[in-house]
Amino acid sequence: MLNPETTKALIRLGLDEDFAHGPDATTVATIDEDAQLTANFVPRKPGVVAGLEVIAWTMHEVSEDIQVTVQAADGDRVEPGDILATVSGPARDILSAERTALNLLTYASGIATQTYRWTEALAGTNARVRDSRKTLPGYRDLAKFAVRCGGGVNHRMSLGDQVLIKDNHVASVGSIAEAYRRTVEQFPDIPREVEVDDLAQLRAVLEFSPELVMLDNFSPELTREGVALRDELSPTTRLESSGGLTLDVARAYAETGVDFLAVGGLTHSVNILDIGLDAVD
Repeated sequence: MLNPETTKALIRLGLDEDFAHGPDATTVATIDEDAQLTANFVPRKPGVVAGLEVIAWTMHEVSEDIQVTVQAADGDRVEPGDILATVSGPARDILSAERTALNLLTYASGIATQTYRWTEALAGTNARVRDSRKTLPGYRDLAKFAVRCGGGVNHRMSLGDQVLIKDNHVASVGSIAEAYRRTVEQFPDIPREVEVDDLAQLRAVLEFSPELVMLDNFSPELTREGVALRDELSPTTRLESSGGLTLDVARAYAETGVDFLAVGGLTHSVNILDIGLDAVD
């Protein structure tokens, strides 16, 4: 579910930016104060839609007199011309709220669309695509919600809901074993993941039977060896491939037997899904 509190904060920020220098000058000058408008949110390109609730939340921040009827669902595959939602009410208010609503809707739908492409590439394997914390401040909940709409899986939401031991942590305490021991001692009740750079590190880490190990910048061939090592030493440990993964190699990694492909680009390199607001004659 999309978090209303964090998303409405983004909406208010967007509206504050749009009204920072006064009212919508163009709309006030060209649209009569009592004019009414009915318009549809319509995709221009095929994709997967996410974040539909932002339409009503944005419109109602501007005016409670705007009626919103949503005609699609988050996670739906949509085609150009499909009607996602219809808004009716004071024309000035709808037009003033339009850009903020579209900015968030097209952003979330772009993430969902890209995630769906990865989900399709992994179909028939046991691997799932996962996001990262590579999100813009304030946008994490919306971005990760969009990943779920596209069929992906969320990694940790913050620094406190899962341990992730990386090379800098290991360097600070001298060894993976010591880093792991300290996290178990201080945070025994949350999941932990360990990043490894080679098979020797993987072998050492598997002695602890961690919940998850990240295979950083492994080739598909090394990943397959890592999976075999995991199956031998700690079958319950899940493996995640990470490091510059692209769609053209997704299937090769998925077929090695890893559980997850970590793809920061789902959220840090977003191509929006083109959606517009079209007035109804």
